[in-house]
Amino acid sequence: MTQPMIPIAPPSPLLLPLEGRAWLEFAALAPAWPLLRRAPRGDGHPVLVLPGWLASDWSTRALRGFLRARGYYAHGWKLGWNLGPSATLIDGLGARFRELRERHGQPLSIIGWSLGGIYARELARRHAADVRQVITLASPFRDPYATTAARLLGRRTGPKDAERQQRLRTPPPVPCTSFYSRSDGIVAWQSCLDEASPSTENVEVQSSHCGMGHHPTVLLAIAERLARPAR
Repeated sequence: MTQPMIPIAPPSPLLLPLEGRAWLEFAALAPAWPLLRRAPRGDGHPVLVLPGWLASDWSTRALRGFLRARGYYAHGWKLGWNLGPSATLIDGLGARFRELRERHGQPLSIIGWSLGGIYARELARRHAADVRQVITLASPFRDPYATTAARLLGRRTGPKDAERQQRLRTPPPVPCTSFYSRSDGIVAWQSCLDEASPSTENVEVQSSHCGMGHHPTVLLAIAERLARPAR
């Protein structure tokens, strides 16, 4: 039975200035590197990293560099700027996933930042047998309209969105970890909470939205989860 959609309010405008700390979180990588080098090494399986809205592979370079240092084959999506879902993007993302699956000959882990996390979950839903796990960073899959961008653009949830939103908030049939921050100035943290199940985990971190993909604490937590045995 479909649960009623209860809209989630976008984050308070008072939180938006806190996004400026993303630069400090990036700068913290250097002094944190000795600790990051002690993060667990995994088995070297492939990892596909997807950027957020209006971002490209440049935004995930630090994360992918860290993962490569931990022994993983970390890949960007090579689809340019993330301008939102389109037929071209969906086809391109599917082709990129299949290419990496064939190249490495083993299931991939997928990490998605913000809107990229929604893409990651949909990929896992479509290719569950070929996905090891999904990790999302401040991804509003529970209510994609609970964002500062939706407030500025005047977007609201309508009746026609109910079925789509029910699908988005249903976890794909693979292990899923969702990172969220209560001080996120872009995405309402409540919209990042996954349904409770043995294969889902919600992890609260103290981070900005724009800095979550390179926050030292988040990188350590990602490394710990990627190092877990498959399934």
